[in-house]
Amino acid sequence: MAPSILSADFSKLGAQVAEVMEAGARVIHVDVMDGHFVPPITMGPLVASAIADQVHDAGGGIDVHLMVARPADHVEEFARAGADCITAHFEADPNIHRTLGAIREAGCLAGVAINPGTPAVAVSELGPYADVVLCMSVNPGWGGQSFIETSPEKVRRIRDIASTPVIEMDGEDRLRKHLVRGANERFEHPFVGIFARAFGELNDKGRLALHVAAKQTEDLFHGVQHTGLIIKSADNLPTPGVGADHQTY
Repeated sequence: MAPSILSADFSKLGAQVAEVMEAGARVIHVDVMDGHFVPPITMGPLVASAIADQVHDAGGGIDVHLMVARPADHVEEFARAGADCITAHFEADPNIHRTLGAIREAGCLAGVAINPGTPAVAVSELGPYADVVLCMSVNPGWGGQSFIETSPEKVRRIRDIASTPVIEMDGEDRLRKHLVRGANERFEHPFVGIFARAFGELNDKGRLALHVAAKQTEDLFHGVQHTGLIIKSADNLPTPGVGADHQTY
């Protein structure tokens, strides 16, 4: 599970990042939008840089998702800002193979994202060159969208097609149910789920979900040998208090 700072309160960003990491998160997702590839404009390298030391000191990693035109132009700057993984969209880059190589050369894990309308087979030639495949379960650009119910099946197809060690799925509330199912029931094709609402909304259920999913996230990213991304073990984290009346998502 990788909380996105897209919905964080930026006047309390450091405190909210600390809260989700204390609850068990080990990967912080940074959604970058440029007003061209998607209509909204969000954040740039300065924001990634502002939290990088805090996240790294806590044993976590920065996962940058470039929803931008010409993603290759921004790789080096985000790498310098402290990104551990940089993901570019298949649809935004006609030379995605070259861009994945540039991301690795910058010392980061290389990811490729595909939109809901892009078939899973699009990544079939990229498996050896991508450390991460990000499957969008909503259309890029805005939080709060409805989860596309066919997304888990698309993840299965990606797993069958690509040799990529880590699959991510980007989505909202319904994705949390799939995440906890995956962590607790050994989902056949595990993935790292990305959602925004962990920030400022952590209750006992949220802390438990983050704690359970942290170990799965750690295991997936430790399968990537290309760079030294370190995800602090969840084994030593205190388990959030959960009473008999509490249920996970």
